[in-house]
Amino acid sequence: MKKIMMLIAGMVIVLGFSRISNESVDSGTTFAKDALAPFVENGQLPGAVNVFYKDGLQENACVGYADVAAKRPITMNDVYMQCSQTKGFCGVTIAILIEEGKIALDDSVSKYLPEFKELWIHGSTTGSVKTLVRAKNALTIRMVMNHTGGFPFEICAKQGNIKGGGWSGGAPLRQTAAIAAACPLLFEPGTKEQYSNTGIDIGAAIVEVVTGMRWEDFLKARVLDPLGMVSSSFWPTNKQLETQVEMYDCVKDAPAKHRVQNDMQQRPYNDAHVFASAGAGLWTTANDQLKFYKMLMNLGVGENGVRILKEETVRELLAKSTRPKGMGGYSLGLSAPEEDTEDAWFGHGGAWGTNCMVNWHRKELKLWAVQLCGDPRPWDAACSEAETKFFKYAIDNAGTDAFTGRVK
Repeated sequence: MKKIMMLIAGMVIVLGFSRISNESVDSGTTFAKDALAPFVENGQLPGAVNVFYKDGLQENACVGYADVAAKRPITMNDVYMQCSQTKGFCGVTIAILIEEGKIALDDSVSKYLPEFKELWIHGSTTGSVKTLVRAKNALTIRMVMNHTGGFPFEICAKQGNIKGGGWSGGAPLRQTAAIAAACPLLFEPGTKEQYSNTGIDIGAAIVEVVTGMRWEDFLKARVLDPLGMVSSSFWPTNKQLETQVEMYDCVKDAPAKHRVQNDMQQRPYNDAHVFASAGAGLWTTANDQLKFYKMLMNLGVGENGVRILKEETVRELLAKSTRPKGMGGYSLGLSAPEEDTEDAWFGHGGAWGTNCMVNWHRKELKLWAVQLCGDPRPWDAACSEAETKFFKYAIDNAGTDAFTGRVK
């Protein structure tokens, strides 16, 4: 009897691991590829990676080029700037520390960064004189991570150096936090929302104080390496940049136009002027990004079976909003619904058009990777239609030969 029980337990472990490892079976479908092909042919869409996933069934579409001039096809292993999708990675590092009891979501930021103890807010303006008023509410970790802290998109020092404001090069995270504390807030903390790279960088600075590590090193040790994200870094190597997805400007009714760089993230991409920013800046590949978002979709477990967070941590801190009601949905560095329902998706997008969203209830994921600035994006409707077709196909074929070999 003892041997039988051990055998059963072993079977449970094997089956359980296979389920949470998110082994994917090629769907054999080409919904996205077919939908996007006309836009690649007319040059409006230089190249894109699209992935649909549902409960083990996956469709990958690599269409067009990473470099149009060189006719280099885009692949799942080409590096690209994910920009603001970096925020979700900071959210996970904050969630890890909350889970370990080292910080609490409603702790005052000044508990870890004393410069935030006294904050000032822009008041009325009379002529050329601006009035400042002292903030009444304590700034919390929750507020900086869900964009309700009152900070501008970037600190004043960055806004003055870059056309339009941005994160090019950046500054050390503790320095960014110190400058942010010295600048007036836009509103009383916790009373409004304002999308801000600055707030997320403050969250990362707290991680540095609590762990005694640079935030990017903590991220690598606790998230990137365990998930096997070997191609994700703030400093892509010269070898990696040979596979870079080049950047383009959208042009109405005409082929997209190549651009050398964007003012907000300038070449060279890996020299000493680049600092890690939690608000934006992490380079990745489609294959690497899938590993991160599948971990979120699977409530904390990576496709390789490694657990990064507890289920309840993902459900309560990342998959649903941490803002007060009525302020829109946002959790910790991730777009998330105010109410977590069966139809709820959470994830994040980036400035150059990248996006990945997951639904943990239905084990669904949709990833989009491009490097495009501006509008229009006429393929969006076609891609949305392809998405509908894929998920309907996946549901209709659940339990059929498409899933043969999923459980080993």
